[in-house]
Amino acid sequence: MQQPLLQGVNQDKTGSEVLMWNYSETVKDHFFNPRNAKALEDANAVGDVGSISCGDALRLTLKVNEQTEVIEDAGFQTFGCGSAIASSSALTELIIGKTVTEAEQLSNQQIVDYLGGLPAEKMHCSVMGQEALEAAIANYRGIELVDDDHEEGKLICRCFAVDEGKIFRAVQKHGLSTIEDVINYTKAGGACTSCHEKIEMVIDEVVAGKGPQSATAGEDSARVQPISSLPPTNPLMQKVLEILSNLRPYLQADGGDVSLVKASENLIVVSLSGACTGCMMTDMTLGWLQEQFSEALGFAIPVVNHIPEPVAESA
Repeated sequence: MQQPLLQGVNQDKTGSEVLMWNYSETVKDHFFNPRNAKALEDANAVGDVGSISCGDALRLTLKVNEQTEVIEDAGFQTFGCGSAIASSSALTELIIGKTVTEAEQLSNQQIVDYLGGLPAEKMHCSVMGQEALEAAIANYRGIELVDDDHEEGKLICRCFAVDEGKIFRAVQKHGLSTIEDVINYTKAGGACTSCHEKIEMVIDEVVAGKGPQSATAGEDSARVQPISSLPPTNPLMQKVLEILSNLRPYLQADGGDVSLVKASENLIVVSLSGACTGCMMTDMTLGWLQEQFSEALGFAIPVVNHIPEPVAESA
């Protein structure tokens, strides 16, 4: 049962009370008594996300039994607010004792639920925890996550170094619809506001790509409304098919696969299968595919996973 949120207060320099965030008792407990706040010396999986210059950073270390793939221990080190500490602490509690395959199904919403809720303005802390776990699992499996080089045209928020791909995936995955939502989940746009127009454009692109039957919050993929696909003889389509052909062996080597559903000049729709379809693996694979396509094509292009519309059962 979700615990009631308690309102915290603080005092400013004049001694007056200032309203603070609403935190549950569970959040307060994990902040004042964090679990597994340590660096594992014998870790065989490490995940780093964020940066101190942007205000939040998290390192997650795991000790995974290589025979059973059970996470036997986990530790975290974080530079951030109370919500970041509580989210990281909760994350370790949720994954210790689980197999890597089980752990990769963990969503940021499960971290939030475990804590009895987080203020909307602090949702990015739970997202950071999930991303650290994603990075640690990739590290354990020997998968190199490609960082965006933030070339001109890709970086949206310069204050927090958030690129277009990350915003696109957050909007798509969590069903975000406003700039405030994007700020809460990614921090992009939370400082100087100069990128708000660009963020709105990304939101509009996602909404246009999904169509009226948009995916609900928390889904890793989108039901994509039919788009006008390029003909097979189009040079861009031929290039997309060539790139995909070169990328498939990497996914197949890990038990996954990808096929092209359709492509336009501003969107690539793929269908993931096999090991690529796990909750966390889907997001990680889409991010990697988007990086590869954008680099090979010479311009940023979103890549989304297609989920066929459910077939109505006959009476």
